[in-house]
Amino acid sequence: MAQAVLQIDLTALQNNWRALDARSDVETAATVKANGYGLGAGHVAHALAHAGARRFFVAVAEEGLAVRAAIGPELPIHVYGGHMEGDARILRDADLIPMLNSVDQLSRHLEALPGHPFGIQLDSGMNRLGMELAEWEAVAEIVLARDPVLLMSHLACSDEAEHPMNAQQLDNFRYMTDGTDVPRSLSATGGILLGPEYHFDITRPGIGLYGGAPFLEALPVVRLAIPVIQIREVLAGESVGYGNTYIAPRDMQVATISAGYADGIHRALSNRVTLWAGDTPCPLVGRVSMDLLTIDVTDAPEPPDFLDLLGPHQGVDDIAALLDTIGYEILTGLGPRYARQYF
Repeated sequence: MAQAVLQIDLTALQNNWRALDARSDVETAATVKANGYGLGAGHVAHALAHAGARRFFVAVAEEGLAVRAAIGPELPIHVYGGHMEGDARILRDADLIPMLNSVDQLSRHLEALPGHPFGIQLDSGMNRLGMELAEWEAVAEIVLARDPVLLMSHLACSDEAEHPMNAQQLDNFRYMTDGTDVPRSLSATGGILLGPEYHFDITRPGIGLYGGAPFLEALPVVRLAIPVIQIREVLAGESVGYGNTYIAPRDMQVATISAGYADGIHRALSNRVTLWAGDTPCPLVGRVSMDLLTIDVTDAPEPPDFLDLLGPHQGVDDIAALLDTIGYEILTGLGPRYARQYF
């Protein structure tokens, strides 16, 4: 089989949720947007529900369908993107809770789905989603009279514990919500780690569940094993791959393996990243192409059948560091061609 295998450890996922849940005395939900951060929203949500999660968050209404099918009819699912034009049927049929972001969304929701549960997202300083202070003050009385189920905001710099923006947003969120008697949520993974004053009534971890920073104690959840199609001898002085960007400095054994930039392995990793044959590091030589990578396996103790890009020696944040990006982008970019195996 030439298909690479993305192994997903659902027990590690569950243990990461439990570890983050133990960091607070409030309800711990789970963010499963972007198809469960690329790992399969249905499988991820089902596992987290069995671990104890009783509330879920997705980005857009359509994402809620797979989560609802996985967790059954009882547990609440919130939609960060709110109530967009055309969402009413999905919100109603899947019993999703939109987090309304503007007066326009509020009007749309109250007109299309009167009596349907909703929450409100407030902008405490990130300038991305949510009602700003003046907008909220204009409609707060109307909103609160209709019993919203949640008031939330989102921290811009929670992965930097000492950043002054954290305290600023905390003060703003308290100013906008103190005295409302509505459940509140401010913290995702980074906010949980900032401490109890950021926890309010509900936390909603995301990346930490899946093994990524800033939750450094997280267990690894994914392993990406890529099959070897062919091993060839490359003589000293010969080139490897497109553009002759790698010239063999010695006689080498080079494995061609079945993955490439079509699978989310960035071309910028050309001649830069290391894969692993068991405990033996094997550098990528030459350019990343659409479907294939070429790997120096000269030092492997025996010809490998698979090489690990992600695994016990290297996680998504290690790959991200090579690209000056974040583990979120690596994880959610893992392509659809991988055979996803769940444990």
